[in-house]
Amino acid sequence: MAGGDGGMMGPMAMAPPHHAAGKPAPPPPPAGSSSHMSMMHMTFFWGDRAVVLFPGWPGARGGGAYALCLLFVLALAALTEALAAASRCVARRASRGGSAPASTAALLAAAHAARMGVAYLVMLAVMSFNGGVLLAAVAGHALGFLLARSRVHPGGGDAAAAAGDREVAAGPDGSKA
Repeated sequence: MAGGDGGMMGPMAMAPPHHAAGKPAPPPPPAGSSSHMSMMHMTFFWGDRAVVLFPGWPGARGGGAYALCLLFVLALAALTEALAAASRCVARRASRGGSAPASTAALLAAAHAARMGVAYLVMLAVMSFNGGVLLAAVAGHALGFLLARSRVHPGGGDAAAAAGDREVAAGPDGSKA
């Protein structure tokens, strides 16, 4: 390498910022001024003073607005799972008849676009780095999966299992074994 330093480069000093005509740098704006950008968290934090999806929302509006925000994120995540289940159902029905008509393909594309849009909103909400929002998103996905995509349905699962047990207990001709 060049320079006879054995190929090792030492630390480089950073040049001070360049200001026109040697004038000193302008002072930073006051902490409460409107030109000051708000501080964005880059690590997870706990608290109800988060900014999620929109500037100032829920912000410092209190615990009620924060709880509403968490419910909104939970509902968006559950909707993501419901849209995934609906598109699978439409695709399954379309595949039974052979090739799918153009209207079915357009419906599948619209459902996919809606699901991806909602999923990106959930991702942006989680990027607020608020621990409560993360937990609400995970709980929403779990709840949406439970209600829309699992084969367990509230109230209907026990009755269906009992009916299946009765059919197994009865013989093929309806007589009890």
